[in-house]
Amino acid sequence: MTVTVDDLLPARQRFSLATAIRRNPTIAFGAVLLVLLIAIGVFAPYIAGDPFKLSPVNRLRPPSERWWFGTDQFGRDVFSRTMYGARVSLIVGLSVAAISSLLGLALGIACGYFRRVDSLVMRVMDGLMAIPSILLAIALITLTRPGLGIVIVAIVIPEVPRIVRVVRAVVLSIRGQPYIESAIAGGTRNTQLLLRHILPNTLAPLIVQATYVCASAMLIEAGLSFLGAGVPPEIPSWGNIIAQGRTYFQIAPWTILIPGAFLAAAVLAVNLLGDGLRDRLDPRLARRL
Repeated sequence: MTVTVDDLLPARQRFSLATAIRRNPTIAFGAVLLVLLIAIGVFAPYIAGDPFKLSPVNRLRPPSERWWFGTDQFGRDVFSRTMYGARVSLIVGLSVAAISSLLGLALGIACGYFRRVDSLVMRVMDGLMAIPSILLAIALITLTRPGLGIVIVAIVIPEVPRIVRVVRAVVLSIRGQPYIESAIAGGTRNTQLLLRHILPNTLAPLIVQATYVCASAMLIEAGLSFLGAGVPPEIPSWGNIIAQGRTYFQIAPWTILIPGAFLAAAVLAVNLLGDGLRDRLDPRLARRL
């Protein structure tokens, strides 16, 4: 009789992919869909043609065997442009989530732990949150030249205060715990206290909040591109494709519906991933699963 390593482990410690998917269907579905969209963006040059190639004789052709997603008003392949558009939306979403999380984590910990910093920084954060994010993004973009980097910066600024408030609330709740007060009374250094006790407790809500920021950033980028204040019109992004096809929607609805469906799928994948992580990382909800 052959004994494997899994046989020596307790039942609770054995890992099964099927069991993990059954227990976390929301996380599994969101992760698979997100990975698929990332793969589309990465391998776009290999699975799609030239998104800039003009073919006026083939303008506004419906989906067919030759044109899978049809063509737009300039005869460009909508399939190719949609595949390349995944790059812009995902780069913006992931970049904004990463930058906002790092800045929000640093500022949130500083505000929650150091009372003198809190009163000053939080007033600035409250001021930024009072301004509609899309209006602030449009104002910043109009002051500079449109570009992908400017769009990321314009979206990061209004998203940082939301993460700061989440991290600050977690730090304030942890700071009042008896073991934290005992560590402070025992002479533990602030750096050691922050890294060993406070920082690990902020990661779970930070990860969940980052997923929502990612989805929000993709929607804001699409909205800015639709209004003509996002990435340059010649760059194929889902927002630009929808904006350029809105005039011909009645005779060529595929120019809007197809990129819109991909944008909705990307936002859905990130939101499902965030909902699943919230359920698994929240101890109160995890006990019920």
